Amino acid sequence: MNLKENLLSVLSGENVDVAPVISVTQLGIVEAMEKTGAMWPEAHKDSEKMAKLGSSLYELAGLECARIPFCLTVEAEAMGAQVDLGGKDKPPQVLNTPFSNADDIDIPDNFLESGRIPTVLKAVEILKEKYDDLPIVVGITGPFTLTGHLLGVENLVRYLKTDIDEVEDAIENSLDACMDYAEALSDVEVDVVCVAEPTASPELIDPLQFKSIVKPRLEDLAGFIDEKKVLHICGSTQEIIHDMASIGYDGISVEEKVDIVKAKEDIECGISSLKSGGKCLPNNINTPSKIIGNVSTSQTLFTGSIEDVKTETKKALDDGIAILAPSCGLAPLSPIANIKAMVEARNEYYGL
Repeated sequence: MNLKENLLSVLSGENVDVAPVISVTQLGIVEAMEKTGAMWPEAHKDSEKMAKLGSSLYELAGLECARIPFCLTVEAEAMGAQVDLGGKDKPPQVLNTPFSNADDIDIPDNFLESGRIPTVLKAVEILKEKYDDLPIVVGITGPFTLTGHLLGVENLVRYLKTDIDEVEDAIENSLDACMDYAEALSDVEVDVVCVAEPTASPELIDPLQFKSIVKPRLEDLAGFIDEKKVLHICGSTQEIIHDMASIGYDGISVEEKVDIVKAKEDIECGISSLKSGGKCLPNNINTPSKIIGNVSTSQTLFTGSIEDVKTETKKALDDGIAILAPSCGLAPLSPIANIKAMVEARNEYYGL
């Protein structure tokens, strides 16, 4: 089975014999770091180590992709933010930024040459040279979340209530940065771009704000990305699942809090109601965006048993998940054995 063709076929809406098992979210774990010698924080800033760790779970557990980088701070750092790269089991985080107000946010002239953006681009080239049929997934930060990194999430939420016009201008500037980065990734021929927008979770902002403020920018970004594209939003996204699926992304990545069967029904009802004057007429459900997920990273893949992992994996496939994946970024102390069990369960499910 050509792993790249299999994944891209699903994201293109084609039927395949076996659901891919990948990760569109962070996959750097300590056990893999120790086995490959590609440790955090060095793997955040060294292209060779980033590529080695990004492909480590393919080599060690059979996961059917390489995925880089391992955080959502790359763009903020290139915009001028100070980032703590963390440690072996601590991911990077934004410490402070040069922007005190929303209208201060602007893209530096040397944005694509700044921070770790060149590191990510070089790591893609290394992976492309090493693997012929392994899909390369690169995660980027969504414009709303990037704005939160540059202003502080609490300040961003406050702006939504007090100065909506100013914060929308800031989000537009962040969107321009996302587009510039996406264009650079296209130049190095990445296979899949995953746009992570965790700050847009219904647990943080009202679904109406998602629809009016975040969704149009994500739609613009989707239209700009030529490669296959996936949207990941953390938390319980059931309330916005139809909006997520109708923006223009080839796949939507969801957590275990989302009921996959109901999500597919909600998406189909949203489509059919537009075609039938408001009536929901469910039929043979075929979502516009393929649903990706949703084996728990906070519990099952982190602390569950092999049997726990296999049971949850097979349930996700029973529920109709199109692409099997961890529900969110892997906890750094997750065991390789559990990732391998997810792959084994997929194989058992299809009799491989």
